[in-house]
Amino acid sequence: MKIRRISAYRVDLPLHEGSYKWSGGKSVSVFDSTIVAIETDQGLTGHGEVCPLGPFYLPAYANGARTGIAELGPYLLGEDPRQIDRLNRRMDAALQGHPYVKSAIDMACWDLLGQACGLPVCLLLGGRYGDDFVLYRAISQEAPEAMARRVAGYRAEGYRRFQLKVGGDPDVDIARIRAVAAELQPGDRLVADANTGWLMHDALRVVRGVRDVDVYIEQPCRSYEECLTVRRHCDHPFVLDENVDSLELLLRAHGDRAMDVVNIKISKFGGLTRARQARDLCVSMGIAMTIEDSWGGDIITAAIAHLAHSTPTEFLFTSTDFNSYVTVSTAEGAPRRVNGRMAASEEPGLGVSPRMDVLGEPVLVIE
Repeated sequence: MKIRRISAYRVDLPLHEGSYKWSGGKSVSVFDSTIVAIETDQGLTGHGEVCPLGPFYLPAYANGARTGIAELGPYLLGEDPRQIDRLNRRMDAALQGHPYVKSAIDMACWDLLGQACGLPVCLLLGGRYGDDFVLYRAISQEAPEAMARRVAGYRAEGYRRFQLKVGGDPDVDIARIRAVAAELQPGDRLVADANTGWLMHDALRVVRGVRDVDVYIEQPCRSYEECLTVRRHCDHPFVLDENVDSLELLLRAHGDRAMDVVNIKISKFGGLTRARQARDLCVSMGIAMTIEDSWGGDIITAAIAHLAHSTPTEFLFTSTDFNSYVTVSTAEGAPRRVNGRMAASEEPGLGVSPRMDVLGEPVLVIE
């Protein structure tokens, strides 16, 4: 099997709730997603997706993804997409760094491998644990009372895990955490995610101010060293996200006892291949994980579902259903939330079929 054509499509994904806000006054109302189609000489086509949250979040942006794919694609024509590790080495040799550029290509190759084998990707990634898996809901940054009011509505949709967007004024963030925590019921879990938004002294004030609250603290500061300082003064379970983007950082963080949970974002590591490596290493080291990506629609949600469903249940802290946040559906067969939980498709590959009337004409074709 050989790659004969690589196409990329640009799709806007507006949000149901109008906007998504997090630390530092950052907000997005429409996500710019790139969907990749890889066609082979045997008639199979695999699909992947990458949707950066924006250049102000991680070193990744939507136009950069498409520019990088245009740069990388010609080196992949004629390659066998089923030989995924070999293909990743080829991508690394052709383009240094830029893992997010490679993510949708790697994802599409897993889709092709599953189709070629007649198996769902989750089985190829290690198995299928249980009937489904647990999801969280992100609570966009607002006034404390408004964020607290969101909890009841999300719980009615089945969510029992809530990721509260903080990382602003420490006094307001303490009020946000306390207001939302007051709405929790037995079995609920609360994560206060600062998305790198606090300085160390602000983060230390917040963790001291909510010492009596059952809450996880996620990525309080920008640098790993700052987060480690906060961790060493914190009684709460601790989550790292933005800083952990490689196996080297994951090993360092484990050695420093820097976190209890780590967020594995598929595009941050460069695709399902490297995210699976990180996942398996976490299982070996006894670290729980959130399995997700930066953002996306139906295809990314399908990829998340396969990686999450193939993760041993006790190590999967939570996952997410990005396609429920947006108003546009880009593919048929994508997994859907049911009572706050989700399951990977049992169809071959990712189990999705893009809606070509939504994708429109490709913005990039390499052949």
